[in-house]
Amino acid sequence: MYEGIVQDLIDELGRLPGVGPKSAQRIAFHVLQADPADVRRLASVLTEVKDKVRFCVVCGNVAEEEQCRICRDPRRDPTVLCVVEESKDVVAVERTREFRGRYHVLGGAISPIEGIGPDQLRIKELLQRLSDGQITEIILATDPNLEGEATATYLTRLLKDLGLRLTRLASGLPVGGDLEYADEVTLGRAFEGRRSVDD
Repeated sequence: MYEGIVQDLIDELGRLPGVGPKSAQRIAFHVLQADPADVRRLASVLTEVKDKVRFCVVCGNVAEEEQCRICRDPRRDPTVLCVVEESKDVVAVERTREFRGRYHVLGGAISPIEGIGPDQLRIKELLQRLSDGQITEIILATDPNLEGEATATYLTRLLKDLGLRLTRLASGLPVGGDLEYADEVTLGRAFEGRRSVDD
């Protein structure tokens, strides 16, 4: 335990996701040893991001205006919607340059252990977006873990009778991976999702 404000800084840093007690202490001492101008710049950016950044009223992605740049882009296909858990997932999909539709950010995944159910996610907003009939396909791009699978299953049951094309991202072996190190679920998915080599 450290005195006063130093311990307060360590405690606050430790509340960040993925930052344990040792990492919090290491970051705190880095801040203490950093140039004061660097620390002021970091504090300024943290304050500015909280003041300026909001969530898009259409899709839930991070935005500096009422709508994010993707929802404002008229070149995006309005008939295909990719449903993701978090804004960081939008960035990951965009990096592929394979998807030209629009997004819907749920704001998390169903996790009974953490007390997150469907009501805590942006599912009502998703249903509202579907009400005008413009969307014809929904791509479920939730994480391939227990929570992501539960969320995809819930959404599939909810949306299957709406006459939409429902698809799920394929999952399987990573490029450059070795079969011997793949877990059973990943390897099983790779077999399920296999495709013909003469396509």
